Amino acid sequence: MNNKVMNPYLAGFLLGLVLLATIFVTGRGLGASGAVKNVVVAAVDAVAPAHAARSPFYSQYVGAGKESPLKGWLVFEVAGVLIGAFASGLVSDRLRWTTEAGPRVATKTRWLFAILGGALFGIGAQLARGCTSGAALSGMAVLSTAGFVTMMAIFGSGYLFAYLARGLWIAQKQGK
Repeated sequence: MNNKVMNPYLAGFLLGLVLLATIFVTGRGLGASGAVKNVVVAAVDAVAPAHAARSPFYSQYVGAGKESPLKGWLVFEVAGVLIGAFASGLVSDRLRWTTEAGPRVATKTRWLFAILGGALFGIGAQLARGCTSGAALSGMAVLSTAGFVTMMAIFGSGYLFAYLARGLWIAQKQGK
């Protein structure tokens, strides 16, 4: 397998430039969870327009004279991220269907925990009123205390969980 990857320091620097450009061009930082909301709102409006019109939540975004939620800039941002990820994988010869898991983790278990973790992170993003990009990166870029607290919580819980689950990912040495 080809392991061409970008230098993480260069990638972080480029992400910072993208964040700066986003703030300059749109007046807002990066974010992704809002795109999911826009897609869900558009789907509910397409499937059950009467419900969307009566709902206090959905009616804020759909109805006569309102632009489609799918035209929101966050939808285009996430589409660009997906296209960019695909292009990066294609250019670096890393496009493969694979499931990475530790030596003692079954593929189905890996998928179950990935879906569960993603769902919990999505719920957390809604409760926090922003995802990692919106609450943490964009928050830190404008020196928001909440941005720094969010980033510390994300990395702290990630390191804690990684430490607790390390036995699933690290092969034990023979003879011990």
